[in-house]
Amino acid sequence: MAAATDNDPRPAVLDATSEPPPLFDGTTRLYITYTCPHAQRVWILRNYKGLQDKIKLVAINIQNRPAWYKEKVYHVNKVPSLEHNGKVIGESLDLLKYVDSNFEGPTFHLNDPAKKEFAEELTTYSDTFIKILFASFKGDTIKEAGPCFDYLENALHKFNDGPFLLGHEFNMVDIVYITFVEKSQDFLSAVWNYDITARRPKLARWIEEINKIDAYKSTKTDPKVTVEFFTSVFLAKN
Repeated sequence: MAAATDNDPRPAVLDATSEPPPLFDGTTRLYITYTCPHAQRVWILRNYKGLQDKIKLVAINIQNRPAWYKEKVYHVNKVPSLEHNGKVIGESLDLLKYVDSNFEGPTFHLNDPAKKEFAEELTTYSDTFIKILFASFKGDTIKEAGPCFDYLENALHKFNDGPFLLGHEFNMVDIVYITFVEKSQDFLSAVWNYDITARRPKLARWIEEINKIDAYKSTKTDPKVTVEFFTSVFLAKN
């Protein structure tokens, strides 16, 4: 995995044998799994807003998770979740809005009505995008995954004033998609020798530009780790 910055080291991963942190002691904690693209979304936003000292990371081994996580933290037993002000909130899209609205730092508020509408459209579609993409890993992969990346390529033509989904400024909707693109790009390349950026120049530039953003770079997973994890999830033989 990519190294975190010196002032924001990655915490050790907690598994079924690990003791919990001192829960509900006033510390705000973001529970994540390093290989989870849903959790990575909120991690990126936390970094982008400069909240490393305000929101502490707690890394969970999702394949061997501690019992206390479900019993005492988040009964849904998934990541991400946020422990804040004596309550726990889950679901990555909800958490993006919550963290952006309730914590200091740069905000992703949109004033342009057209960009706001398109951001809402893209965010709404993201669950469908993920379902199609993940289903493709168990089907006719290249044929079924291709339209997902065509969708993003077309979306990137909407505003031509910059390389991001809403034009010249990196925005929350870029966070919504990049974590799934990152991990599927590594997985598809390693297993199927499929280049998602081939004949998709806008997508290639979008990925290139996001890779320059420190808040994102420090959350990336080593491609080998991604491939190993995704193989165990999607290609494991029963």
